[in-house]
Amino acid sequence: MSKLDSTRRRFVAGAGGVGLTLATDASGIVEAAEKHAAARKGGEKEVGAVEDLMREHGIIRRAILIYHESARKLRVNRDSVDPDALRRTALLFRSFGEDYHEKKLEEAYIFPALKKAGGPAADYVDVLIDQHRRGREITDYILAVTGKGVIGSTDVDVLAKVMDGIELMYEAHAAREDTIVFPAWKDALSTKELDEMSEKFEDIERAQFGKDNFEDAVAQIGRIEQTLGLADLAQFTPPPPPPLKR
Repeated sequence: MSKLDSTRRRFVAGAGGVGLTLATDASGIVEAAEKHAAARKGGEKEVGAVEDLMREHGIIRRAILIYHESARKLRVNRDSVDPDALRRTALLFRSFGEDYHEKKLEEAYIFPALKKAGGPAADYVDVLIDQHRRGREITDYILAVTGKGVIGSTDVDVLAKVMDGIELMYEAHAAREDTIVFPAWKDALSTKELDEMSEKFEDIERAQFGKDNFEDAVAQIGRIEQTLGLADLAQFTPPPPPPLKR
C-alpha cells in the first residue's frame, strides 16, 4: 500500500463534512462532536503533523479555561464547582495532554529535532521541558485534591492559586510552541519527513488509545464544560466598552 493510500489522520472538510459548529446550548457541543466523528466517513482531507499538534493544543486550552473558571468560582462559592468534573478535566489533561501530546510527540520527536537543528527555537526546549514537569506536578495535586470527592474549605485558596498558575504557564507555553517551536520544527524537516511524521504520530496515537482519539477528547471536554456550565460560548463575550468621553 502506498503512503497516499495508507491510513492517516483526517479532518472533515467540504460539503460532505459536518464539522464542529459553534453550538450555543450545552447539548449541542457534545452532539456536534459526535456528528463530527461520524462524518469522517464522508469527504475528508488529510491533517498535517503541525496542524495536528495545534488542534491538540485546542483541547489543552479548553481544559485550561476550565481551570481558570473553576478557580474564579471556587473563590466565590466552593460548592459551585463539581470536584468530579474538575478531576475528569485533570485526567484528560494527563492522558491526552501530558502522556500523549507532550511525552510521546513533543519530547520524543519535536524537541530533539529542534536541538539538532539549532537556532532560536532550540533555546526554548529546556524551558518547555521544565514546564511539562511542573504541569505534571500540578496535575498530581489537582487529582489528589479532587479525588476526595469534595473540595474542602482549607483546599480552596491553594487549589485556586495552583490552577491560576498552570493556566498562565500553559497560555504562554502553547503560544510559543504554536508561533515559534512548531514552525521551526516544520522548517527543519523535508516534505517527505513531515509526511513520515504524520504517519508516525497516527501510529503512536493508535498505540496509546487504540484509535484516533481527537474526536473522543473533543466530546469529553464538551461534556465536562456542560457539567460546569461552560458549554455556551456566548457567555465569554464581554460587554461593549463604555463610550469615550469627549
